[in-house]
Amino acid sequence: MYNYSLDIFALTVFVCCWAGYTWFAKKRAKTDDCIARSLHQHRIHWMYEAMERDFRMVEAALLANLERNIAFFASTTLLVLAGVLTLFSQVEKLEQVIATIPFTEYPEHGMIQIKLCVLVIIFVMAFFHFTWSMRQYGFLNVMIGAAPFSENGPQVNHQKYAYQMAIVQDQAAHSYNYGLRAYYFAIAVVLWFFHPLLLIFVSLSVVYTLFNREFRSKAVKAITAGQKILEDERNKVTENR
Repeated sequence: MYNYSLDIFALTVFVCCWAGYTWFAKKRAKTDDCIARSLHQHRIHWMYEAMERDFRMVEAALLANLERNIAFFASTTLLVLAGVLTLFSQVEKLEQVIATIPFTEYPEHGMIQIKLCVLVIIFVMAFFHFTWSMRQYGFLNVMIGAAPFSENGPQVNHQKYAYQMAIVQDQAAHSYNYGLRAYYFAIAVVLWFFHPLLLIFVSLSVVYTLFNREFRSKAVKAITAGQKILEDERNKVTENR
């Protein structure tokens, strides 16, 4: 009889890794330098600069490029979902393929279907995150179109409006990030088809990779340094005015 205990434990570790890292990253970003925290400051500076431009073609081009990237992932997610759903009718063949691979756990029909269901849930979540990100960038386009022109530098109300635009952009970026994170953890679930221990190992590896990239990478250091330079320049301009 098939023993489900190891699979249940592996799935529990997987869920804890995903949910735990999401909670940790949100909390840590409030106090430590990271991609999310530093880019939020860059977005505020960007929106302040946008208020001082009468023609905002630069913003339109940059936002269109961001939306294009997200649209690519959204459409790709639908294709991946179609592929995973197709596998439900090919479970027997999938079992035969897995059984031929050395060092894999013997495939069990019901467990294969459960693993496919987990993949479907992950990619559905990713699709919703990507499409919500696209919608929020659309909201931001409307706000930029409605933003007043600050000929003599942004006034207090204009600065508040720019800050709200940065918040919308920040939320759109977070949704995009959550969608990408779903892809990372989907890789762990794919390896679950071969053995539950691989799910545990890769889940922990994904957490380690995400932490290093979002908190300790060279990109984080460069973005944070750039943010501080922008803050200094902004303060000088404000003092001169």
